[in-house]
Amino acid sequence: MDFLGAFPQMGRTELRDLKKGIDEAFRHFSRTHGQAIEDFFHPLLKFLVWFEKLLLATPWPLMIAIIAALVWLGSRSIKMTIGSILTFLLIGYLGMWKDTMSTLALISVATFLCILIGIPLGILMARSDRIQAIVTPILDIMQTIPSFVYLIPVLMLLGIGKVPGLIAVCVYAIPPVVRLTNLGIRLVDRDVLEAADAFGASPRQKLLSVQLPLALPNIFAGINQTIMMALGMVVIASMIGVPGLGVPVLKAVNNQYLALGMMNGLAIVAIAILFDRVSQKFGKRLQKHSETIHG
Repeated sequence: MDFLGAFPQMGRTELRDLKKGIDEAFRHFSRTHGQAIEDFFHPLLKFLVWFEKLLLATPWPLMIAIIAALVWLGSRSIKMTIGSILTFLLIGYLGMWKDTMSTLALISVATFLCILIGIPLGILMARSDRIQAIVTPILDIMQTIPSFVYLIPVLMLLGIGKVPGLIAVCVYAIPPVVRLTNLGIRLVDRDVLEAADAFGASPRQKLLSVQLPLALPNIFAGINQTIMMALGMVVIASMIGVPGLGVPVLKAVNNQYLALGMMNGLAIVAIAILFDRVSQKFGKRLQKHSETIHG
């Protein structure tokens, strides 16, 4: 039996009219405000394009040296530094350098935006149960809704290109840093907070000198997960015109090119492992440094 057949014809007509009304209202909104929204995101597009061109224009030996220096500063591990050098040398040798730089540009900007928005939002959630009650369902939706669903309105407003891809990555990747910043601050021992109050610390001083340092393990765990989830969106972003390692993977899927898909997929995995290990080690070092100062 047809499920819709159990409902009166009038009810089904009203449902179709509702869907049609929503579609027409969004098309009208897109035509009316689409240009203003594009103008709003234009500086972000210019920054992303500039950063990608900067990475591509940097000579590969200098780029590898910069990456190795950043890995060393973050991890203080000789093995990891040498591993990063070998990884990027192999990526260049296999002809994936340009796509890798485009992916690094996208992931770096997306992670920066997620941190810039996510940590303050997590702090607000930790300081207000009402804000937490409002934001938590939104985060649940962002983590569970298929990316293609929220890409529909984004593409209708902004078209195919880098900015929709960046927005898609941020929407998918930002929940962990928000949730874990909120959790980390809420888990700070009440006795420590009471001691800070007894010493006359202001709310700002208590946040910057007590809560955030003690919440660093959770915050960096959130940043780590955000980076991993951003890298997981590389292939999806390639479907809407974002250059990078996802484009060859998508091409390999469409044309059954096993070697091409495997090489570019493994390049994404290698970058993800590198980011994961470095961010974890940097977070642990920062936590130890904070505990030494505040201990």
